[in-house]
Amino acid sequence: MLELKTTITAQNTNLQELQQILETELHLISSRDAEALISLLNTKETLLATIQEQDLVISKIYSRASQELKDNPEITSLFDDAKELVSQCKFRTQINQTAVEQGQLRLEHLRSLLLESRAKESMTYDRSGKTRGGSTSGGISA
Repeated sequence: MLELKTTITAQNTNLQELQQILETELHLISSRDAEALISLLNTKETLLATIQEQDLVISKIYSRASQELKDNPEITSLFDDAKELVSQCKFRTQINQTAVEQGQLRLEHLRSLLLESRAKESMTYDRSGKTRGGSTSGGISA
């Protein structure tokens, strides 16, 4: 029982750390600190690999455990805590994804405004006073 309890407790600690990383990630997305975000993503990737490895260890230990151990209230409680932490991490990941998508939309909107502004700056008038886009370098004769 001790081995299973220890591995699930370690996994819960990993999941709590992931939760903190996801909170920091949202802050970095909002502040647009790309260098810190890339560093954090490397840390997050390593932690996710650790979580995946720990899941495999837990699975092996759990499959060898007796039914009595599987039904132990303490073990069940630890599993419930882990499931709740995973659920919270999934929710935070969705929030971060939405924040990234909103940032991309804002950048695309800014890009289109800049292109529109550039087009207005290059607008000229013809002899009749109507606006015309593009450069006036064509058609000049000496």
